[in-house]
Amino acid sequence: MTTFEFFSLPFMQRALIAGVLLGFIGGLYGVFVVQRRLSFLGDGLAHAAFGGVALGLLLHNDPLWTALPFTVAVAIGITWVKRRTRLSSDTAIGIFFSVSAALGVLFLAMKRDYSVDAFSYLFGSILSVTREDLWLAFGMFGLSLLSLVRWKAWAYATFDRDLALADGIPTDRDDYLLSILIAVTVVVAVKVVGIILVAAFLVIPAAAARMVTHRFSSMTILSCAIGVSTSIVGLVLSYYADLPSGAVIILAQAATFGALLPFSGRKSA
Repeated sequence: MTTFEFFSLPFMQRALIAGVLLGFIGGLYGVFVVQRRLSFLGDGLAHAAFGGVALGLLLHNDPLWTALPFTVAVAIGITWVKRRTRLSSDTAIGIFFSVSAALGVLFLAMKRDYSVDAFSYLFGSILSVTREDLWLAFGMFGLSLLSLVRWKAWAYATFDRDLALADGIPTDRDDYLLSILIAVTVVVAVKVVGIILVAAFLVIPAAAARMVTHRFSSMTILSCAIGVSTSIVGLVLSYYADLPSGAVIILAQAATFGALLPFSGRKSA
């Protein structure tokens, strides 16, 4: 198959567009996940998405549209528990992580008929990206662009939360907003990389960018670039090699991380 024929396939066009959009979005919010040491949050929200997807399959609804409010509710719950109790972030995430996973298993057990759709959501599939999924990705991309007006405030609070609060920045409100946007990103990315690997989709590009730059703005730009480029490379390779798209995308990101590792500066004291 020639390159022209490859890009002329409608399902590949949809997958590539979704990959570019989600690579950018994942890179944008991933820098906050990495810099705020919330990598475990990606796993927690991924399992929340699993619970929502399983509920959607049980109810014969569109799994992503069911997973969306389910995952957002979990993100709000995690943030609320973290802000209002003495529990650490990891503990709050772990509780919701476990409950969501248990509900997902329960919902799938209640669904008597076998469904291959569950596996496409778990592992990702370029063949399963629909026009509706693409519109959802465009919507999330638009939200991410609008959220850039809060980027400086989020960056400020990321490095010095107390000082940001003293300067009148509504850090609690921003925490909720950022958690919701990350939750929506996780749900939208499920179709491309799958529930199992979606946390890595947020973490690896930002971590790779963090190794080679200490400026948060440069880290954000590089993280988005890595997310977009590895999504394209991963999708193309997965198609020609007939391999799961999500796994190949994550391996492409891991390869980029490994390639940048020698350029990482020494850890500061």
